[in-house]
Amino acid sequence: MGDALGWIWELLLSIGFGIGSAVIPVLNSEAYIVGVGVSHALDPLVAAIGVGVGQGLGKVVLFLAVRYRPDWAAKHKTKVPKEPDLTTRWGRFKERSARAAKKLLDLIGDAKYGVPVVALSAFAGFPPLYAVALIAGASRMRVLVFAITVLIGRVGRFALLALGVSAF
Repeated sequence: MGDALGWIWELLLSIGFGIGSAVIPVLNSEAYIVGVGVSHALDPLVAAIGVGVGQGLGKVVLFLAVRYRPDWAAKHKTKVPKEPDLTTRWGRFKERSARAAKKLLDLIGDAKYGVPVVALSAFAGFPPLYAVALIAGASRMRVLVFAITVLIGRVGRFALLALGVSAF
């Protein structure tokens, strides 16, 4: 009984950290998993599952925030972005970044490529999942499809990391 209760607390602690790290980029979930694996303070696999679930929940919150609050920017004073100066390296970089974000939005909203892009982001971290969650919220992707894809990708990523660290 005590061992099962300990796992529940470990899982809840890890879910909490996962939610925090999903919305606050400074909190690094990979460092948390490595720290747990090295210190053996928690069961690494339970922590990995908890962080994966928490990250999935947190990214769904970001997704829903964009999906259901699209007027937020309009209600707040925002500066109108200047056209980038294409004669400078920084201006060309900003222009390419804007085109890449537009292309990513189109891919995520596409029925054929949306799930693979989100799965790659959730598992491999490229493109960054934080940005993908925000872009997916503005796309036509369904929330359930997004949530399941992120959950599977994140739990897989952290479980492999936990098993790799605990092997040493």
